[in-house]
Amino acid sequence: MELCAAVLGIEVANIIKEQLHIQTDCFRFYTDSQIVLGYITNTSRRFYVYVTNRVNRIRSFSPTTQWAYIATEHNPADLATRPMDAAQLKDSTWLTGPSLNLLQVDSLQDTYPLTVPLNDKEVRPEVTVQCDKVVVCEAQHQSYDIGSERFLRFSTWESAVRAIAYIKRYLYNRSNSEPKCATELYSAAELYLIKVTQKEAFGDAIRCIQEGNQLHKGHSLLSLSPIIDERGILRVGGRLDKVKGDNHLPYSERHPIIMPKNHYLSRLLVRKFHHQVSHQGRLITEGAIRSGGFWIIGMKRIVRSEISACVTCRKFRGSLGWQRMSDLPDDRIEPSPPFSFVGVDTFGPWHITQRRTRGHTSNSNRWALMFTCLVSRAVHLEDIEELSAASFINALCRFIAIRGPVVQFRSDRGTNFIGAVNELNIPANFVENPMTEKYLTENRMVWLFNPPHASNHGGAWERMIGVARRILDALLLNHKGSLTHEVLTTFLMEVTAIMNARPLVPISTDPERPETLTPSHLIHQKPPCGNIAVPKDIGSKDAIKSAWKRVQYMADLFWQRWHSEYLQNLQVRSKWLTEGEQFKQGDVVLLRDYSLVRNQWPLALITDIFESSDGRVREVKVHCGRTGTSYILPTTQLCRLVEAD
Repeated sequence: MELCAAVLGIEVANIIKEQLHIQTDCFRFYTDSQIVLGYITNTSRRFYVYVTNRVNRIRSFSPTTQWAYIATEHNPADLATRPMDAAQLKDSTWLTGPSLNLLQVDSLQDTYPLTVPLNDKEVRPEVTVQCDKVVVCEAQHQSYDIGSERFLRFSTWESAVRAIAYIKRYLYNRSNSEPKCATELYSAAELYLIKVTQKEAFGDAIRCIQEGNQLHKGHSLLSLSPIIDERGILRVGGRLDKVKGDNHLPYSERHPIIMPKNHYLSRLLVRKFHHQVSHQGRLITEGAIRSGGFWIIGMKRIVRSEISACVTCRKFRGSLGWQRMSDLPDDRIEPSPPFSFVGVDTFGPWHITQRRTRGHTSNSNRWALMFTCLVSRAVHLEDIEELSAASFINALCRFIAIRGPVVQFRSDRGTNFIGAVNELNIPANFVENPMTEKYLTENRMVWLFNPPHASNHGGAWERMIGVARRILDALLLNHKGSLTHEVLTTFLMEVTAIMNARPLVPISTDPERPETLTPSHLIHQKPPCGNIAVPKDIGSKDAIKSAWKRVQYMADLFWQRWHSEYLQNLQVRSKWLTEGEQFKQGDVVLLRDYSLVRNQWPLALITDIFESSDGRVREVKVHCGRTGTSYILPTTQLCRLVEAD
């Protein structure tokens, strides 16, 4: 605050100077902050950007000798920072100013010390550098390396080479040697990096070859017949030495430079050639490395590792997230009355003829609302006139009036819940409408939502949508007249009957069990055709005739077969068999956008994760920097670029 006040003071002084034509050296500045005076007059320490910029603005207008200290009790400006009544203000220095003795020019100091610089967060830490004598020598058998561990701070081969080139240029300038061009310095720096790498990895082999000895049997380089060229670089001897002329095969490809496999600089080299070939695949990158004159031990594994970790390659070709198919929830495997646990989805529309007049017909659209029993796999279809909350509630009331109360609903949030064309700008989640929410609360029903764009979370009813569409298309194909509301409603009921009569399990060839298990067995409580044989031990003759005994027997028979035949078919996972990568908080990801090409998908940061009952992450909350909004999405819509530390 005091520093900003000092900046404001020199800005006001600059305005006064321009308006009254006063010289700059006529101004005097007083502050009761010794910290600010230490900042302004400091010449030994460095500050962070915020303080540095404001100190420079102050110094650009006034020299440090124009600044002086005044105690807080004598500073009139301090009175304006706190409330005072008129009586106190009358007797204060606000009207009279401080004593002239306090403003004598002789009392001005040239410098003011910093106040506790070690504890001041705005003062950069002091770095003490001890300069020793540096001796640079070149000897045939002795050299001084800086250590390859220093290159771990570089992310590219070019930056590491450039750093060595700067050091060499500095050494040449200090030794008053003949200056070398940038190309020569770059080549010398590359040569130095190669020598450092080879010395650390193949020091024993280099000494053995220089002494004229053979490598011991079993050495990793023995099959390459290594040689050392005139510059001291270890190269592949190989079997291509008789290829004459660089026009056929250059020397660098006949005898490529050997690089180790478990070295950071080798990875930087692979990264360099991978960028040169514009992030192509493994084979093209390996070919570029060979053509560049390098032979990297275990190159295939290093190239594969670098490509899999390359952010650009992940952006263009990285796989989307996946997770092993989860266990079935309780509302899929626990016996319950029909349509107690329901999945909801909407599909359509169909153009129908609403009414006819003379020479004119009035057309409108209709959609179908599907309710799927998650346990018995029975379906119920209702038509709706429009995609609105009121139309949805009317269909929901008709469904509950026919099928009874529902314990729990499930649905998605995406465009397939609307079931309409994308041009309609209507919210997809009718259930989040206050009127619909009130209806659900009054009837004690629960509604669970899937994440957006997670159709695989609602496969139980999404699959039924496809079946209903195919049956309805076949019915409409045979319909010759115009489609009316009455005809469409009839077709939807026929589709419902066909789907509820479909077998839940493969048809058995056992002649003792000709009937197949269908949802109609539970809904109608009677066989599709003929009479069912009732066991003799069910009760007396009067009990057999009673309707409730027969209904109870039919229900028990359905659930017995449901357990023994249908439920066992759900045991096997048909896809998503392996565990996928676990997304973590802080991961940088791409958001899949079907309306954009892949290289335009927006970036996002995972801010929260949601684990399912099996401990696997299937939903995450992301923050998109492009839009500044947060979303809850399934991991199948994400492509991880950078993992969190």
